[in-house]
Amino acid sequence: MKQMKKLIAVAVLFFGMVSFTNAQTKVAHINTQELISSMPEMKEAKDEFDKLQKSLGADIQASVTEYRNKLTQYTNEAPNKTDAENDSRKKELAELETRIQEAQAAAQKTAEQKYIDLTKPIQEKALAAIQKVAKEQGFAYVLDATPGSGVLLADGTDLMPAVKKELSIQ
Repeated sequence: MKQMKKLIAVAVLFFGMVSFTNAQTKVAHINTQELISSMPEMKEAKDEFDKLQKSLGADIQASVTEYRNKLTQYTNEAPNKTDAENDSRKKELAELETRIQEAQAAAQKTAEQKYIDLTKPIQEKALAAIQKVAKEQGFAYVLDATPGSGVLLADGTDLMPAVKKELSIQ
């Protein structure tokens, strides 16, 4: 009987502490994707990234045009050329095709790295602002409410207005 009373007392104390702790924990949410998209720096980064992609695409397109022109020329001239010349031309076209594929892979790698370089400081700035606002308002946790992030219900405090104000975004 004494053990049962002790067990009940411990259980009440434990659940009381858990309830008290839960009552003190403040949780907020913010759609980080929406926040970052609304930052002026992101528009500038997107414009710069688009310019880079167009430039890289133009370089590759020039090589593809050269390849097609040579292919057409060599196909038309093939009946009048020797087997050795045709073999040499096939080898030249194969090398050009390989260079185009390598250029495409390099361009993609360059574009991916540039995107990371452009967006990382923006993401860090957004995160710093979220952390600052959350601390100022006393939140222990901030959940990412971006669609697909796993937050099924975002009925608590939305930090978006306060963080946008911190970043001077309208």
